[in-house]
Amino acid sequence: MKLAIAAETVAGERRVAVVPDVAKRLVSAGWSVSVQSGAGVQAAFTDADYAAAGAEVSPDAASCLTGAAAVVRVQPLGVQDASFVPEGSAVLSFLQPAAAVDALRVLSAKRCSVFSFDLLPRISRAQSMDALSSQATVSGYRAALAAATHLGRFFPMLMTAAGTVPPAKVLVMGAGVAGLQAIATCRRLGAVVRAYDVRAAAKEEAESLGATFVDLGVSAEGDGGYARELTPEEVAAQQRALADEVAKADAVVTTAAVPGRRAPVLVTRAMVEAMGTGAVVVDMAADSGGNCEVTERGKDVVVNGTTVVGMANPPSGMPTHASALYARNVQNVLALLSTDGVVAPDWDDEIVAGMCVLREGEPASASTAELLGSTS
Repeated sequence: MKLAIAAETVAGERRVAVVPDVAKRLVSAGWSVSVQSGAGVQAAFTDADYAAAGAEVSPDAASCLTGAAAVVRVQPLGVQDASFVPEGSAVLSFLQPAAAVDALRVLSAKRCSVFSFDLLPRISRAQSMDALSSQATVSGYRAALAAATHLGRFFPMLMTAAGTVPPAKVLVMGAGVAGLQAIATCRRLGAVVRAYDVRAAAKEEAESLGATFVDLGVSAEGDGGYARELTPEEVAAQQRALADEVAKADAVVTTAAVPGRRAPVLVTRAMVEAMGTGAVVVDMAADSGGNCEVTERGKDVVVNGTTVVGMANPPSGMPTHASALYARNVQNVLALLSTDGVVAPDWDDEIVAGMCVLREGEPASASTAELLGSTS
């Protein structure tokens, strides 16, 4: 089985789908691993590292992808790279079908089976394959560091000969994997942390990390451990209750997201304007529209003395460990997709079926069929 790791082509993406350590394990498991030259450089992995791990280093995408039984990427393949993928191959990446329709059409015509980490079922057996969670861990850590970097004061309390410096007050919105990592990191840095989530179940987890949980009386428990989308009335009540919390914070880190939807707006312009001069809002949901009304993806926006940081592709900013975690998720999924030296997905497996976007070229859901203009 040839496994192809083509270089990422999306602007700003520094991760690589398989790191040398995992490539070595895959080679031991019977895979022939081909890595496009330079694919790991931005994540601090050289071509020599891959060669030492037993992988073949291919000079370009075409030679890397030719003959591959499986192709793995972080971001979805573009149309050109998809044209190099052999007929019947399995393709694995993060993939939101609506954003990759043209490439999906090419892969559909080649009868490829396409799988997305975005669709991984939230079940215990899938935890070792959960790339959304592994990358959210990186994002939460980076968001906390961004808050500390942009804030013009110390996070911890310091007692010095020149006087005592009080600790920073941080509010973390969203206590999923990213939010919990942000809480833990801010606490390690010495900040006083308050946490908010619409899921009541998040209270115990946030408090276990040393945060004070903020209960606003608005609950939105959803399926699979995610929050559901709030009604307009619930949003209004939430924002009224949050206004005072935001105003009192030196730094706010927002991590709230609803899968497949625009990120909910938690922090309005009026809330930002009411914060103290020098305060910081770090919006980790900038890629999906932002939790803050004034967020601009990839930019720092200053409003009335408060800096709003719109983090673009947060895991890519820490590509070495983000890639290492992602590669382990990839390894575990590949073990599920292959049997006795061939790629042979068990379509009755809940994880395989759940992750599937295209099954041997055919849309695996009505929404994908509609995107591709198919009646399948």
